[in-house]
Amino acid sequence: MAYLTQTSGGQPVLILKEGTSRSRGKEAQKNNIAAAKIIAEVVRSTLGPRGMDKMIVDSIGDITITNDGATILKEMDVEHPTAKMIVEVAKTQDDMVGDGTTTTVVFAGELLKKAEDLLDQNIHATIIVSGYRKAVQKCMEVLDKLGITVDLEDAHYTDTLKKVALTSMASKTIGTAREHFAEIAKEAVKAIAEKRGDTWIADVDNIQIVKKEGKSLQDTELIKGIILDKEAVHSDMPKRVQKAKIALVNAPLEIEKTETSAEIRIRDPAKITAFLDKETNMLKAMVEKIKKAGTTVLICQKGIDDAAQHFLAKEGILAVQRAKDSDMDKLSKATDGKITNNLDDLKPEDLGHAELVEERKIGDVKMIFIEGCKDPKAVSILIRAGLTRMMDEAERAIHDALAVAADVIEKNKIVAGGGAIEAELSKELRNYAVKVGGREQLAIEAFAESLEIIPKTLAENAGLEKIDILVALRSAHEKPKGQYMGVDVFTGKVANMYEKDVIEPLSVKEHAIKSATEAASMILRIDDVIAGGKTKAPPMPPGGYGGMPPEY
Repeated sequence: MAYLTQTSGGQPVLILKEGTSRSRGKEAQKNNIAAAKIIAEVVRSTLGPRGMDKMIVDSIGDITITNDGATILKEMDVEHPTAKMIVEVAKTQDDMVGDGTTTTVVFAGELLKKAEDLLDQNIHATIIVSGYRKAVQKCMEVLDKLGITVDLEDAHYTDTLKKVALTSMASKTIGTAREHFAEIAKEAVKAIAEKRGDTWIADVDNIQIVKKEGKSLQDTELIKGIILDKEAVHSDMPKRVQKAKIALVNAPLEIEKTETSAEIRIRDPAKITAFLDKETNMLKAMVEKIKKAGTTVLICQKGIDDAAQHFLAKEGILAVQRAKDSDMDKLSKATDGKITNNLDDLKPEDLGHAELVEERKIGDVKMIFIEGCKDPKAVSILIRAGLTRMMDEAERAIHDALAVAADVIEKNKIVAGGGAIEAELSKELRNYAVKVGGREQLAIEAFAESLEIIPKTLAENAGLEKIDILVALRSAHEKPKGQYMGVDVFTGKVANMYEKDVIEPLSVKEHAIKSATEAASMILRIDDVIAGGKTKAPPMPPGGYGGMPPEY
């Protein structure tokens, strides 16, 4: 609508550009809620161990098969602005805690569905949002109280990491490799975890993931070091170096060209050879410095001249050139070596150490394996699978497993999975709503009902009768140790999830509830959507773009 108002004389006044569309009031709210609900419906069937997969075909025909919520939403070409907001919520959840994306989206969709019913009862959106915010606050208090603390000083804490990793991969299609992957995730996160003051940090960016087609998922391995997608720069260099002393150099082993053009005139023919030899001697001196420090393996971030390669090979040094900046950083953390920017500063104490550096052929590609590092703060995971798509799904599975294990280290509290914690929060919120009273009570009760969408969906995806499961779940949560009772999708009954080792990090649940509520609140508060008209292309000159305008 371009004409939005009139003068007292009835003359229309153009406020918005021609072609602009506008929807407001309940119409705008209903459109936005409908878009969010559709996105939630798309990923809902993927939730839980019995969830289904989605096949996404992009505009050029590439296929992605996955049940990872974040990947599904990222690959979908979403057009509606509100739907894009829900996709953004899933992306934030994935970036912050690495898991729980499907839970977040499904929960946000349910919050909006319940809010729609309240809007139809003429309850104002502001009151609903206020009630939702109070409900979140109460949820955080209850979660903190119900969270089971993991003692990171106890030697058995790694068992918890493995259980959490297994739970996160329960819905992934990696089959029997889950146990193997969980073990790898546990060991990788344990290796990179470090204590800074009183807090523990586990930065999963220090875990390098390399995928190579071939063999099976069971051949996926953890390398206590780094894999470089490079090969030795010279064929005469050793292909295997044990007890390696590694120099990490961020300087070229080349003769720098002058910035200005210069001309050199040599009148004495005998001096031509001396001039040419000067360059070679300079490169030889560089290699001497590297050798003198005790180097047996050289990783160079810049280029290595052919002559320098020859001298390095003669000295029996395995060298790699043009290593990535991120790989150099990880190598420094893994080998405890110092990155040197100037060869003159290279000292024996700057060298990194590894039990073995070896060039191996993986498939049809040669790679350098730097492994057996003592107490590495950066490690690598080499994923193997027979199919490219399976390899991609395995990467998504290991990403989630690493993220949740790191979450437990950074915030050492866990809760029961299988919809147990959502059912308990729902029960607590119903009791709390009565104390709040007024219209906000209805919003808090709607929030409590929305939380039950998680156990309901788990039951639905497993082919169970969701009403029966919900009744049994509510009954179980009124009894002692009720907070651990969730949906066992394999037996079709309500069971103690903690005893079944179905556990999740507290931080994943906290973030999912907060971000889903924020998204739902933001969407509810929108009562006017103004979409600008598409800009018209400039007029084409006579005779097409190749022609000349008339004045020429």
